Amino acid sequence: MRDFPLPRNLIADDRRQGWLAALPGIVNDLVDRWSLDEVGAPFQPGGQTAWVAPVRVGANFDRVLKVGWRHPEAVHEAAGLSAWEGQGSVRLYAAAEFDETIALLLERCVPGTSLAGQPEPDQDLVIAGLLRRLWIEPPPTALFRPLQVMCDEWAAAFEQKVENGGGTDDAGMSREGIRLFRSLPATAERNVLLCTDLHAGNVLTAEREPWLVIDPKPYIGDPTYDVLQHMLNCEERLRADPHGLALRVADLLDLDPERLVLWLFARCVQESPDSPILAEVARRIAPG
Repeated sequence: MRDFPLPRNLIADDRRQGWLAALPGIVNDLVDRWSLDEVGAPFQPGGQTAWVAPVRVGANFDRVLKVGWRHPEAVHEAAGLSAWEGQGSVRLYAAAEFDETIALLLERCVPGTSLAGQPEPDQDLVIAGLLRRLWIEPPPTALFRPLQVMCDEWAAAFEQKVENGGGTDDAGMSREGIRLFRSLPATAERNVLLCTDLHAGNVLTAEREPWLVIDPKPYIGDPTYDVLQHMLNCEERLRADPHGLALRVADLLDLDPERLVLWLFARCVQESPDSPILAEVARRIAPG
């Protein structure tokens, strides 16, 4: 059995020790299952919850093997990629779930340069163009979770942090932000298939298309939510002019800018226990 090195960013906490110990055997089993001819060295620094490496099927290393530790956000990645059929995202060739593992055989992005290296105004255009393609009607047979489920879970986690002494010193702002975080999903004018974690680091250059999305975390819900992670990653612009950034992004995607600011406020409050910067942004854009 061939051994496989671990990427540097893969988290080896107590919950994953058994899975990490079994990982070489899991990879070898997948090589046999999917008739892979060769496995390259894993990408570095790699992700926090998955082992990812280029693989050869035939003459070229044109596919990627992603072997992930099962966690809630990753549950429907394969279903989302299958629904998008390579339109703006990497193609899915095969998927398998067993025990604590979710394994995917994916299209490889070549050269695979991250969009994060481009100027942020250019990132805005690429992200907007991709989201317009990703926001499709969910297939009727796919069991994607509603955005409401994720928001309720994150709101509950926020409240637990506050009970344990976290959060900001503005209790009123925190209550309003989390109230909105729970209520906004139910007031969407339309519900589409969401990526939910789309930011420049999850967009790579490719040969088939200029840019392709990797590592989606699909839910069904309000498209206005889907631009938030990109905005949070544009930290300097967000701090300098949050309303201006929201207006630009809303204009690129024909979204209601006032609703986007409400979502941004709610998400900044939800993230505020771990980010004083986002707590300050939330104060500046708090409603009324």
